[in-house]
Amino acid sequence: MSEERFGEFVLVRRRGEGHVAELALDRPKAMNAVSTAMARSVGAACAALGEDRSVRVVVLTSTHERAFCVGADLKERNSFTDADLLRQRPVTRGAYTAVLELPVPTVAAVHGFALGGGFELALSCDVIVADPTAVVGLPEVSVGVIPGGGGTQLLPRRVGAARAAELVFTARRVAAEEARELGLVDQLVPEGRDREEALELAARMAANSPVGLRAAKRALRLGHGLDLRAGLEVEDAAWRSVAFSGDRAEGVAAFNEKRAPRWPGE
Repeated sequence: MSEERFGEFVLVRRRGEGHVAELALDRPKAMNAVSTAMARSVGAACAALGEDRSVRVVVLTSTHERAFCVGADLKERNSFTDADLLRQRPVTRGAYTAVLELPVPTVAAVHGFALGGGFELALSCDVIVADPTAVVGLPEVSVGVIPGGGGTQLLPRRVGAARAAELVFTARRVAAEEARELGLVDQLVPEGRDREEALELAARMAANSPVGLRAAKRALRLGHGLDLRAGLEVEDAAWRSVAFSGDRAEGVAAFNEKRAPRWPGE
């Protein structure tokens, strides 16, 4: 396993042949609160992972034992002027967008608190795996702001407009079991197993065609919310991008020869 650090607070680990990359939030003394420096590091790490064609799946994890991420660093913000906050906005927004726009499938491994911007980081992933200690929520209105890392847009896409409104307007925290029932998380795994289970899920995904994975994610993300005809056009464009690829040829050959595929990735 190789490790690469992006600034002080973000660590990227590549496993095996590097097809699964782990993006670990590593600011334990602050329970992974998102500071300006941490936001820059998340953006830089995602840019590097997105450009690495050997990476097929990214898993977003935390090195903190009791928290995934508690959201914005309010201690840092308490010292800000209005001008400071305005200057910070593109940096923090860029971090959430960087996770959301990763071109490969993403899995969040959540335990403990995932609140505010922390939950928005998880929502930016395609699948959320959580253990029973997870507590999620978007409490921003309780401190005079709104979910600004994609929460007002991503949460309704998961749970519907009315449910999202109730959760945002009440600012309430949701424990793991209810979170699964509401669709706030996708899989609930035994305590302490969120990271391992997320990595195992990622490995199963990464066994598939890298060209197919990227195209499928593109179609899923771009087509969501469009009318059916427009969505099918997005799907057709994605299909055309893979139909004549080396991966498609190898996949068909491997199926017929009853062997595991050796994906060329192009």
